Amino acid sequence: MKKIITVGLLLVTTLFYAQNKSVLGKWKTIDDETGKAKSIVEIYEKSGKIYGKVIDILDSEHKNDLCKDCPGEDAKKPILGITVIKGLSKDGAEYGGGKILDPKNGKMYKCFIALEGNDKLKVRGYIGFSLLGRTQYWYRLKS
Repeated sequence: MKKIITVGLLLVTTLFYAQNKSVLGKWKTIDDETGKAKSIVEIYEKSGKIYGKVIDILDSEHKNDLCKDCPGEDAKKPILGITVIKGLSKDGAEYGGGKILDPKNGKMYKCFIALEGNDKLKVRGYIGFSLLGRTQYWYRLKS
């Protein structure tokens, strides 16, 4: 009986630890220019790809802002609810091969994300080469 309980506890601990090593979940975005928290983005998996959707805007003055300059289906949509990370695939310790939308200017950039510890996410948007871009760090929301 002790072996079953020990194995069960080990399994639960392993699952809990593995879950914290995932990019999936809710993240507080930080503006790389001002250092202020901007929004909450929920990162989720759909059909084997990673996506991120704005689920809250922290500045009450901007809660109802529209994505004025966004292309295609995102044009003139509320930023709250918009999918900003689109179609990333796992590549080793990183996720890449997708795009990220900057709702401020409506531009799409190539993107990769990578965990730096359990609760810090490096988000890099770039044009062409990853050297030509900018990085933000997002922080996991604790439940």
